[in-house]
Amino acid sequence: MINMKDTSNKLLEEKLEQIALKLEKMKIAEYIELLNNPKRLLWVNFIAGLARGLGTAIGLTILFAIVLYILQRLILLNLPLISDFIAYLIQLVKANT
Repeated sequence: MINMKDTSNKLLEEKLEQIALKLEKMKIAEYIELLNNPKRLLWVNFIAGLARGLGTAIGLTILFAIVLYILQRLILLNLPLISDFIAYLIQLVKANT
C-alpha cells in the first residue's frame, strides 16, 4: 500500500507540474496582472482599437480604389447601359472628393 501511495503522489505531482507548465505557457499570470491594472487594460485596448480602425480605413481605401479602376476600365468598353451608369457613378465620386 505504501508503494501505491507513493506512486499516486508521484503521478499527482507530475500532473500538477504539467498543469503549471501549461499555465505558464498560456501566460495566465500576465493576463491576471493586466486585469488588475485597469489603466493599462484601457491603454492596451485603446491601442488595439486604433490599429483595427487604421487597418480598416487603409483596406477599404485600397479596395475602393481597385473598384473605381475596374469601373473606369468598363467605361472604356463602351457598353450601352452599363457605361452610362458607371460614368454617372464616377462623376458623383469625383464631385464629392
